[in-house]
Amino acid sequence: MKYAIVTGVSKGLGLSIATHLLTNKIHVIGISRHKDATLQAIAEENQVDYNHYPCDLADISAIDKTCEEISTYIFAQDVQMVYLINNAGVLHPIKQSMNTTSAEIATHMQINTIAPMVMTNYFLQKGTEVDVPLYCATITSGAGERPIYGWSAYCSSKASMNMYTQTVGLEQGELQTGNKIIAFSPGVMDTNMQGEIRASHYDDFIDVDQFKAYHKNDQLLDPNVVANVFVDLLLNEAPLENGMIYYAKDFL
Repeated sequence: MKYAIVTGVSKGLGLSIATHLLTNKIHVIGISRHKDATLQAIAEENQVDYNHYPCDLADISAIDKTCEEISTYIFAQDVQMVYLINNAGVLHPIKQSMNTTSAEIATHMQINTIAPMVMTNYFLQKGTEVDVPLYCATITSGAGERPIYGWSAYCSSKASMNMYTQTVGLEQGELQTGNKIIAFSPGVMDTNMQGEIRASHYDDFIDVDQFKAYHKNDQLLDPNVVANVFVDLLLNEAPLENGMIYYAKDFL
């Protein structure tokens, strides 16, 4: 049996990834604050399990508790592989860095950086204890590789996850554990986050008109198409290179 843990599973790319995993006969554990009822039906159609764990990733104690509950459930099964997809993320705050509050920064970094690091570390350790390989993929962004006006928190959190991926991938490769740690950059997709971007004020985000043009000119990628690329990449396990950042555009 193979299990996939997907954060931010209730909408957007996370929902699409979970759907494709289920149709590929992978049992899915979904983590989000809200539950999407369609995933249970898709699981039943494909004769696999779907279990949802409500969790606010802004709460570190809730993450610890949820990881323990999931670990207890998964490793009681006859499991041969665990996939961890760190998909959940926030863009807020969109504003000049000097106008960003300490609370906004703390919440942003907790969700985008601390939560995926904590979860990856946890399941690496648990998987190692029971000799079950972990394939972990974190959804990153091109914003982690270049500065964008008004996105100081987002650029920083994604850059940190890129470096975390490369570092942990290096460790796992050197240790020859069989675990794989990668990141995946999906490109500009038609999701709720894009709506948040387009609603920005020019003073906070000077590139807002460019993103409005992406939407107007139908230049946004379909999350279902990107999710299909991602799941094909993840399940085709052998070629995955530890610490690598993969880009959806290279497969489309």
